Amino acid sequence: MGADAKGTMEHLDMVSLDGDVKLNVKGVDETTRTRYLEFSTKDAEWRAFHNKKLVRKIDMRLMPLLVVMYLLNFLDRSNLAQARLGTLEKDLKMKATDFNLATSILFVGYLLMQLPSNMLITRLRPSLYLGIAMATWGLVSACHATVTSFQGLIVVRFFLGFVEAPFFPGAVFLMSCWYTRAELTKRISWLYSGNALANMFGGLLGAGILGNLSGAHGIAGWRWLFIIEGTITVGVALFAAFILPDFPATTKWLTEEERCFASWRLLEDINEADEIKSTSVWTGAKLAFADWRLYLFILLQHMSLLSQTFQYFFPSIVGTLGYGKIQTLLLTVPVWFATFLVSILVTWTAGRTGDRSIHIFCLMCVAALGNAIATGTTAVGARFFAMFLMPMGAISAYQILVAWVANSFPRPLYPKSAAPQYVPGGSANAVICIGVGAMAIVLRFVHIQKNKKLAQADSMALSEEAENDPAL
Repeated sequence: MGADAKGTMEHLDMVSLDGDVKLNVKGVDETTRTRYLEFSTKDAEWRAFHNKKLVRKIDMRLMPLLVVMYLLNFLDRSNLAQARLGTLEKDLKMKATDFNLATSILFVGYLLMQLPSNMLITRLRPSLYLGIAMATWGLVSACHATVTSFQGLIVVRFFLGFVEAPFFPGAVFLMSCWYTRAELTKRISWLYSGNALANMFGGLLGAGILGNLSGAHGIAGWRWLFIIEGTITVGVALFAAFILPDFPATTKWLTEEERCFASWRLLEDINEADEIKSTSVWTGAKLAFADWRLYLFILLQHMSLLSQTFQYFFPSIVGTLGYGKIQTLLLTVPVWFATFLVSILVTWTAGRTGDRSIHIFCLMCVAALGNAIATGTTAVGARFFAMFLMPMGAISAYQILVAWVANSFPRPLYPKSAAPQYVPGGSANAVICIGVGAMAIVLRFVHIQKNKKLAQADSMALSEEAENDPAL
């Protein structure tokens, strides 16, 4: 009987949960399987207590470092805005819309790397994958300091986007190895709060470096900006590679029971949604593309991203208040700190109330009001107030939107049967990325033509003015 029982345990694929839900535990050892059976018989109060205790422990170990990494990820792509207040454009002989092109070219590389990075995520240890990616983008960011022409800047910006692309999907993948779906949406919002913090610290670092290191050792201040921020990123990357956890089963700072419980609750969460209600790959693809909400969310998310484009030019916008370059950078700090606080607050209230649409609507009205005031008056006080409203509304709204998208759709394109490559989901995302990239290129040429016409009109206006005014 003992042998028969053991044989049954070795081939047991499903554990009964509360008599109706089946949990797939194939491939685990007998001790772990026994623990899973034990967890499945615990009452709701026991599960809630241990779940809360475990999640708090995971939050403290995982989220602060990921937020810092995302902070540096966004800082290294947006610090061009701070460098612009130095002698960047003069040194590289940039003119007209060159700065806009240098800002946007990064996203071409970013889009191109999305599919390859998603395929690599499941083949490497998350800590190693994220650590290497971070160290690489830190090195590329530091390379900005070596460029001597606008063309060189374009090349570096393209590759910066290319090597920064793996971080966000890699971070989300790592979090999905630890958090249930309900927990994950809130943590993604927390992760995105690094956006506001990056802009805040960017202003502080920019003011300190441009104000104190310009010309030090014969190196321009904007070059020091990239050297220092790139070096910080590489240092944090080396730290992260050793500190970040990989998976619950291989983590030493959890007890044996906690490791089993962390794995069990994820299996329970996955099986309840993906196994019981799973469909074929093509059925899942049809369900996804037939859901008209998908297209509304794509449009909503891209419009929301467009509403945030000011942040890549924010120091220049604040510079219109008429203060010096260092004071301008310092003035951006309270704006982004307030944005960070508001984004955390509204994410919490949206989660507590279960409402997202009204939150987004109200926040976008705040952002719209800020833009209206900034463009409708020249009063310094009113314009500075408007510059608080713009990011507080737009950035906070997007943070809620990210969680809303994640919560609104099942995962028909990512059934467990498609692992580890998830070809249907990855292919669909690749098509979407290429589509967005193609639209960006089309818009680029439209803007080039438009700028040429505007430049010709300005030239003609100046010529006419010179003819009519003998003094000129």
